[in-house]
Amino acid sequence: MPTDFSKYHKIHFIGIGGIGISAVARMLLLEGKEVSGSDRDSSEITEELKKEGAKIFIGQNAENIDASVDLVVFTVAIPEDNPELKKARELNIPLLTYPETLEVISRGKYTIAVSGTHGKTTTTAMVAQVLIEAGLDPTVLVGSLMRDPKNPNGPGTNFILGKSKYFVVEADEYKKSFLHLHPTILVVNNIDEDHLDFYKDLADIQNSFRELAERVPSDGYVICNTDDLHVMPVIDGLKCKVINYLTLHASGFTLHVPGVHNQKNAAAAFAVGKTLGIPEKKIHTALENFRGTWRRFEYKGKTKSGALVYDDYAHNPQKVRAALEGAREMYPDKFITAVFQPHLYSRTKTLLPEFATSFNNANRVLLVPIYAAREAHDPEITSEILSVKIGKNVSDIRSFHSLEEIKKYILENPRENEIILLMGAGDINTITTDLVTKP
Repeated sequence: MPTDFSKYHKIHFIGIGGIGISAVARMLLLEGKEVSGSDRDSSEITEELKKEGAKIFIGQNAENIDASVDLVVFTVAIPEDNPELKKARELNIPLLTYPETLEVISRGKYTIAVSGTHGKTTTTAMVAQVLIEAGLDPTVLVGSLMRDPKNPNGPGTNFILGKSKYFVVEADEYKKSFLHLHPTILVVNNIDEDHLDFYKDLADIQNSFRELAERVPSDGYVICNTDDLHVMPVIDGLKCKVINYLTLHASGFTLHVPGVHNQKNAAAAFAVGKTLGIPEKKIHTALENFRGTWRRFEYKGKTKSGALVYDDYAHNPQKVRAALEGAREMYPDKFITAVFQPHLYSRTKTLLPEFATSFNNANRVLLVPIYAAREAHDPEITSEILSVKIGKNVSDIRSFHSLEEIKKYILENPRENEIILLMGAGDINTITTDLVTKP
């Protein structure tokens, strides 16, 4: 594995529209590299990369790669028979997975890794805001687009190139990707069942988190809720210092992002700041300035009938529940319409009982077909089956056959005093353009 990217000049990314891998592409563009990449669909991310100088291919074909490419970076979600991956191997072009690039970037850095089954994106962005406003000039890589407090409606970025030793990074547990990191400070927000297309069960997930925690040096820190039963096996007997973020004084400021889950995220970010010796007042100010990230309870506008439209990446039961709790906290008297696109057959099937009770804060639930992503069709699980389960707790629930169909229904069936919350990790967010009236 290379120790840096200095000898590579022309780099191709397979799956460049992915929120994490696109950050690496953005970093290399900033370093003056020639960057190209492909993805299945055009998106806000690919369009921004194109504006920044990347050559973008929509569709993945062997012709997108030739012998002039020095290095190919690919997402671990693509299959082995991907035509571009096969072509790169035929041409003997060096290959790196996205997690391997993080190892290269973090080498020699003071790495602050933020992990957890949910909340890690927001917490990473909060930690970044704290360090930036404290003048620590970190390099930051996060799994969303961070909003500039001076321009919260701008496109944002998922990568910041800093000049100091600090590297703030979101640590993804999927396929044990985070084991390429060697953090000095590790945040463990929480641990729940997810990615069960890869992990066997909760214990298997905990073992991976334990392996990551053991990488923290004896003079490093693990920041977590030490009373969390799912986290306890991960931190038991660690040689480094373990800090309970719930015991530190993190109150006295007002967040712009709703929900108890975001208060916990802020407490974890506060603990990181305290650990680094940042004055409490500066930490408070930074967290008060935090305006959220792309697709995390992100306000998109209003429909013609006046309904407020929000978009959220929530795709597992805990994230769905947290998003709806936050919506109910912010709008206690509104009619909440939850529009959900299940992500992965395996996740929907395995977590069906948990999904069934995750929508209780919604007045109406609308479902579209399962977004397959990397999986083959599984006829044993459908949105209709999920609808029956959710219907035991929410009386107003419907399932639809397409995004177009659900979009038409929403616009033709408005409710008084309504908030519409779109949720899912697939392409559910693409309908916001047609739902929201133009200013």
